[in-house]
Amino acid sequence: MEARSSLARILGLALVAALPLSGSAQTSDEPLFTPKQLADMLHLVMESDRTVYTRVIVNRLTLQDQVITASEHFEDEQALALPAQMFRFGSEMVASQTDDFSYSLQSLWAVNKQNMPRTDVEKAGLNYIAENPGERYYGEEELGGVKYFTAVYPDIAVAPACVNCHNDHPDSPRRDFEIGEVMGGVVLRIPLE
Repeated sequence: MEARSSLARILGLALVAALPLSGSAQTSDEPLFTPKQLADMLHLVMESDRTVYTRVIVNRLTLQDQVITASEHFEDEQALALPAQMFRFGSEMVASQTDDFSYSLQSLWAVNKQNMPRTDVEKAGLNYIAENPGERYYGEEELGGVKYFTAVYPDIAVAPACVNCHNDHPDSPRRDFEIGEVMGGVVLRIPLE
């Protein structure tokens, strides 16, 4: 897998190239960011976009202004896509363009069973963040012969639309979510090779 550069190395070199020239210019091929730092930065962008969409679009238009609904069948019902669907669409687009990182939304209480954890690291991470609010979980795993740095971040109920949807969904295995509670997690992987 020598031909595949890690995203950390690419971003690190790109950032170094963008820095103004000075007497201490970095000339090393070493990455500027560790996989953990890179994962944390990527997650910050993902979490911010997801929170803004949920609070500013979905919550406001469905619950406050009541001008449209949000539905998992949004195309058939002329409704808004659910925040989890928007997140998955972004993940699928990223996956179609790079192998340098991947991410998914998973839960121990997934409404859509394809979002249940599958690997030992996913299961350990989701259990850890559920039992330790505000914490993150980091590990390494090998999948398909490739070693990955895997990070699991809490996915928090940030708006009433989150808890209402999950608590009222007929396929939901859990119906007692509250605002501010961990509902699942974002699993982010970066190849280490």
